[in-house]
Amino acid sequence: MSYSRPPPPPSSTGPSPRSSVYPFAQQRVPPPLALAPSLPPRPPVQPALQPQQLLRPDQQVWQSRSSPSASSPELLQPVPQPYTSTYLPQLQPSPAPSAPPSREPSIRNSAVGAGAGPYGLGMGGGMAGSAQSSTAELLPLHSAGAQGPSPPMGPRSRPSPPGSSGYRDSAYRSSAYSTNSAVSASTAGPAVAGPGPYGHRPISSVSESDSGRSSAEVPLVPGAPGTHSRATSITSRFSLAPDPNSWGQFPDREEADDFLHTPDPKRDYRKDRGGNIFTLRGLQNIGCLIILCTSLIVLFAGFPIISFFEQHAQATNGGYNIGGINSTGQVPQLISNVGIIDAATPASAMTHNGLMDGSPYELVFSDEFEVDGRSFYPGDDPYWEAVNLHYWQTGNLEWYDPRAVTTAGGSLKIWLNDTADRGEAYTGGMVASWNKFCFTGGYVEVSVSLPGKSSVYGLWPAVWTMGNLGRAGYGGSLDGMWPYTYDTCDLGTLKNQTQDGGPPAALTTGDPNWGGELSFLPGQRVSACTCPGEDHPGPMKADGTFPGRSAPEVDILEAQVDNGARVGYVSQSAQLAPFDAGWQINSTSDADYQVYNTGISDVNSYHGGVYQEAASVLTQTNQQCYQQNSGCFSTYGFEIQPGDDGYITWVSNGQPSWTLHAAAIGPNADTKIGQRLIPEEPMYIIANLGISPSFGAIDFANLVFPAYMLIDYVRVYQKTGSKNIGCDPVDHPTARYIAEHPDVYNNPNITTWEQAGQTFPKNRLVDQC
Repeated sequence: MSYSRPPPPPSSTGPSPRSSVYPFAQQRVPPPLALAPSLPPRPPVQPALQPQQLLRPDQQVWQSRSSPSASSPELLQPVPQPYTSTYLPQLQPSPAPSAPPSREPSIRNSAVGAGAGPYGLGMGGGMAGSAQSSTAELLPLHSAGAQGPSPPMGPRSRPSPPGSSGYRDSAYRSSAYSTNSAVSASTAGPAVAGPGPYGHRPISSVSESDSGRSSAEVPLVPGAPGTHSRATSITSRFSLAPDPNSWGQFPDREEADDFLHTPDPKRDYRKDRGGNIFTLRGLQNIGCLIILCTSLIVLFAGFPIISFFEQHAQATNGGYNIGGINSTGQVPQLISNVGIIDAATPASAMTHNGLMDGSPYELVFSDEFEVDGRSFYPGDDPYWEAVNLHYWQTGNLEWYDPRAVTTAGGSLKIWLNDTADRGEAYTGGMVASWNKFCFTGGYVEVSVSLPGKSSVYGLWPAVWTMGNLGRAGYGGSLDGMWPYTYDTCDLGTLKNQTQDGGPPAALTTGDPNWGGELSFLPGQRVSACTCPGEDHPGPMKADGTFPGRSAPEVDILEAQVDNGARVGYVSQSAQLAPFDAGWQINSTSDADYQVYNTGISDVNSYHGGVYQEAASVLTQTNQQCYQQNSGCFSTYGFEIQPGDDGYITWVSNGQPSWTLHAAAIGPNADTKIGQRLIPEEPMYIIANLGISPSFGAIDFANLVFPAYMLIDYVRVYQKTGSKNIGCDPVDHPTARYIAEHPDVYNNPNITTWEQAGQTFPKNRLVDQC
């Protein structure tokens, strides 16, 4: 019976795609044979599943199997030795068929399809012969040209020509080591290394060397025995199975890099023994360690020691905290060149002579505003901070925005514009040194160019001071604190300055619009009447009582224009509480107050209202020192001596304008109150530009916007040897009290003390202590 076969495939000189026994490799099978109808059935491959018995390359033992037919040469068959593995079962050859072999050359090198069994083993070239010989006889891999004898080649074992199916699918594939195997030289000719990431590792020939390994390699090109690629050379020297998980599982297999992983003292003793550290490399190593250790010692030991002996003690200047001196007593030198005394302050301004007695004063604080573009948003400046709020207390028409405060041309510039902002028709600016820089006593001076024009009324520029226990614009902090300046326990500390329906002066000498009532104040919150153990900023006196504490106000200037005479004035005043009858200070003699130039200065006709008493004098300004006039600067200030025997002397246009003595605000028998004090509280500085009908008439038609007030400098002097700057002095502390009530000092929407969830401390005049 004859067989027909398809025409041979095109010639190929490279390796064919592998037919793998692994599930992750795609098997590529040549077209099936065109068999005659009478072709006898081919016996199926019968794999013997023995998962624990796999063949390892260095355990192959070869034995011969004789064929009863004289025409059948001896075939070499591997006999597996025990080797434990769980990867694949060992495939055993099927029994030899009983049909006589055929020598028909037409099918000698034909390819057989995938064999039976769970792994679909492909049978390739080299399985030529009869139908019986086409059954799955698994032959070992063999390298052409290997050392040692090779079995003779018979008629059934001639090599397949290049390009035949024998080069595309091998007759035998090792289930443990190869995905592209080659047929033994005794049966199939040269083997081809398959492509892909798991190209097969050549296996040694029949005879092995004394070391148990063969260096024979499989040629990569059909018909070129003995030639091999670099990849084959590498894989022949190392145990690289197709499955990476099995790499390195054969410790008894010698590899080229074994000496790196298995040091041998006997073998390597010549290299390990002896040596000399005094080599170039050794000196470099030791030198590096010496430099490293020396650097660490100098950094962590030497530097602190050197710094200790080289340090120079810095004067604290009596201050504290931010705004010049912090809690460690260090005086900051900031990038913006604004130390406690500005470096730009001229030498001629370092001293001052007292206005009342000519005593020498020294400069303790200055800001010349020479650095342009400064920002006064919270945290941007050590001494000043611009507020972001509506000043509802005086019915202002503007919203104070930090954008409206900056420095330009060597001056502090505060704007007022007719731009609506957050529901208000105008946008203005207010900046303050609250809780940053304060002073107690001394002389404060500012150089100012007023906004607008001296003949147009309506603007409200001001530079003023307030006690640090009250924050301007934050109503909750001012409730019961402003404008008290009192240290006596009597009716003056109570609500409305009354008790049990009296005294009559508190009910009849006040504002006729309010039924003659004198005061609407809620009482002094932290007074000399506060019961021991109550919430009070202190300090407690030796007799166990508290001093009266408050937030008094002293104005350097509040500028206004007389709407009749169209002349510019400044009001220089002190705001007081508790109140005299009819808000009239004592004015019986020069011991109470003096007005120095009555030609340009006069007592203000406004004396106060239900929320404040004002001791004020109006003084004409230099009419050229306005924004829309020549823009010149005038100096304003006041000298203050705190206490119940102190005074305040104001300066306008560089000259003293008037003096208020403590006697003018002494005890008042009508309202049954005691001595008001020339403020003893640490005072901070405020500058603002606003607009409000409560301050006076407004000439909307002639006001020009934007308007701005310029401040050339702010300077504070104190008597030589009597410096007292800082917002938390020992005798009038504020830091603890402010820290314990953060809401009222940081939330402008809290307008009363009770709104913050607080209650006034008990007063021993009306409460049980």
